[in-house]
Order: sequence, then C-alpha cells, then structure tokens
Amino acid sequence: MPQHTVSRRRRLSVGTGTAALSLGLCLCAGQLISTPAASAAAPVLTAAQASAKVNPLVRTSVSARTINKGQLVRVTAKYFNPKTHKAVSYGWVRLQAFRGGKWVTQSAGKVNTAGSVNLYMRPASTVSLRAVYLANAGYNQGTGGSIRITVRNRGAAVLAEAKRHTGALYKFGAAGPTRFDCSGFTEYVFKKAAGKNLPHKANSQQHYGTAVSKSAAQVGDLIIFRSGSYGYHAGIYAGGGYMYDSPHTGARVGKHKMYGSNYVVRRLV
Repeated sequence: MPQHTVSRRRRLSVGTGTAALSLGLCLCAGQLISTPAASAAAPVLTAAQASAKVNPLVRTSVSARTINKGQLVRVTAKYFNPKTHKAVSYGWVRLQAFRGGKWVTQSAGKVNTAGSVNLYMRPASTVSLRAVYLANAGYNQGTGGSIRITVRNRGAAVLAEAKRHTGALYKFGAAGPTRFDCSGFTEYVFKKAAGKNLPHKANSQQHYGTAVSKSAAQVGDLIIFRSGSYGYHAGIYAGGGYMYDSPHTGARVGKHKMYGSNYVVRRLV
C-alpha cells in the first residue's frame, strides 16, 4: 500500500476522534454514546419546571364600608388567571383582619367554579380586612388589598338623627316629624335611627332598654329625669353633660345642658 494512503487514513482517524471528543461523543463499536459533557449541555426540564405556578389576579368588594356595630359585612373576592383570563375555579381563601399589629384569620371559604368566594364577619370595631388566596399546585398565594371597614356605634346614629331636628318647635302630644313634645321626640328618634319602639310617655320610657350608671353614659343613651321615681322628662345624651331634647312650650329642639341629678340612663342600642 502506498505510504501517502496510510498517512491519509491516520489523519482522518485522528481528526474524527478529535471532532467526536469536542462534541462530547465517542465512537464505540460503530455507535455514538453521549458523554457527561453532552448531557450538561442539554439539560432535561422536569414537569414542575416546565409548568410554573401562576400568580392569581383578584377583584375584591364589600357589602358596605361603613356599618353599624354588630352588623354583618360581606367580603367578595373573585380570582382570575392572568394568562388565560379565565376564572380560577378552585382553591381556598382566608378572610383576615388586622388586629394587634398582625393579620388574624377570621373565616375561610372555597372558591366556586366562577372564581368567587363570599366571606363574612361581624366586626365590633373599625378594622382593616383582606382576602388571601392560599397557594396550591397550580397557583401561588395571592393577597388582596386592604379594605377599611368603619364600624359606627349605633348611639352615634341616634344622636345624628336627634341633631337633624334641631329647631323643631315644641308641641304637647306631638311625636314628629316636625313638632315634638319631650317623649314624642325620643320616641320618634329611636324609631327612625334604631328601629326601637318606645311608648309616648317619659315615665314609661324609663323602663325600656338596659339601666346604665351615670358615669358610664354614652352618646345616644336615653335620659329620663325624675321627680322621686316618676319620670317626667326625656332626652338623648349628647356627651359632656349635654342632651338633645324638646324642652317645653315655646322652646325648640336643640342641644341643652343637663340639669339636676335625679335622672336615669337607659341604653337601647
């Protein structure tokens, strides 16, 4: 065999081996076998890596932002997939209230097929609420914005109604809406502001509601002045030693200084 032919074959063999090694391959019995270098260059993704979890979008609404003390408030949260724009049809949501410097869970509910959940709470005082979607296999945790709920003492609503009638002229036996005597005024205001039914007589009104000490009187409490144990005049406590009442013939409804010490305080709301 000619010398130049053998040399050429050796060069081809050496060249092929060098090329194979540079590609991370080796020739073994005529087959290409992958080396560690080749595997590192082309990693295989796991199923979890291939399908990353989604951050859900949320729209939150409330039944009311200002409520009376003891009233039920409803928080509605609706979740969407930002990639498909379809409803998130599964998962759990917690309703949390901010108390004592931290978020505290109040209730929980499951998202329905339309992506909605209704959560309920009966707050005793003004509070901030939020809905938190819990993480699962398909979605990350999603925290909605904080919503401030103002809880109004019902006594304040009673006082507000009393103030609305400032200037109304006294008329014996009248119970509103434009003229009042003393017990007619308290009867009308408590009915209008709190749905409470009182008789049209101061002496009878002193037996309604719950007895409260004078030092614990709150805005909106019923005040009954007495002669002995007989109730003869009614008013609505306005705080600071004042009341709203319809005093006497020739006078008008207004905020007046409380007089005397023989009176009782009754809490109706």
